[in-house]
Amino acid sequence: MSSEFTVIRDEYMPLRELVFVTLRQAILKGELNPGERLMEIQLAEKMGVSRTPIREAIKKLSDEGLVTLVPRKGAIVAGISQKMLTDVLQVRMTLEKMAYECAFKNFKNKDKEAMERAEQAFEDAVKEGDLIKITEADEAFHFAIYDAANNDKLSELLQTLKENMYRYRMEYSKDISTRTSLIEEHRQIYDSFINRDYAAGLKVVEKHIKNQEETVLDKINKDF
Repeated sequence: MSSEFTVIRDEYMPLRELVFVTLRQAILKGELNPGERLMEIQLAEKMGVSRTPIREAIKKLSDEGLVTLVPRKGAIVAGISQKMLTDVLQVRMTLEKMAYECAFKNFKNKDKEAMERAEQAFEDAVKEGDLIKITEADEAFHFAIYDAANNDKLSELLQTLKENMYRYRMEYSKDISTRTSLIEEHRQIYDSFINRDYAAGLKVVEKHIKNQEETVLDKINKDF
């Protein structure tokens, strides 16, 4: 294990949960890379805990598909499989289109302002070039749409999908050439609300997700 990762510090979170959340976030953010071994002793030393919560966290990560347990090798960070990506983005496509439709119907001035701020924040993050900030700003733009949808159950489902999507958002944003397209697509989605052009906006939403799938699949085929 060679990658550096951020250890979360939260005195109110139970130790077992803290270890799990730290390792999960490190994998989702790409601080721990696909194929990297998770050595219990080294992880325990870095996080200042015993091996027991490390072992429990690895088991939970394995259950989520983020870690693979390999005989005689131990635990390694799982790669992104084509099926995993396709399954998640298929669900996202359905929920995202539903969120766009609801947001379009319920769109208010406060939603316009929130979406405009989120769009600008994404552009600023791209200019800065920090991958994590870009990924989180991309996520925030979409959550501005989800908030505008004003559907609690839909928001709950999208929140559940959020962690699965984070890894793919980051992989997509690693390709610098995609960032200009992301800015343009966000603008077009935002403009569709302002211009009250539902068909144009829905088309961009579909294109937006399809572009992500194609780019990350291409990366999977090359790297993983």
